[in-house]
Amino acid sequence: MGLLTFVALGGGAVAGVLGAPIILGAAGFTAAGIAAGSVAASMMSTAAVANGGAVAAGSLVAVLQAAGAAGLSGVATAAAASAGAGVGGTMLALAALI
Repeated sequence: MGLLTFVALGGGAVAGVLGAPIILGAAGFTAAGIAAGSVAASMMSTAAVANGGAVAAGSLVAVLQAAGAAGLSGVATAAAASAGAGVGGTMLALAALI
């Protein structure tokens, strides 16, 4: 692998870790709770209807809200870094085709 590959993967990993909290907040998963009228509120409503009025512990909505409120765990940080590196590598591969 060349230097450009390492830069693309590393930059993508950093962007993934730094961008995840921003994306969660923009979707409505905040430290103060789920923002009214947001994508998160819509997801919560759908999950509650499907579960008889409550959001199940461990569901996607619950996990995303926990991350929005308390930040990412070590495993979630690693997943965000991995996803970001994948995006960086994909962008580099697409750029090479041009």
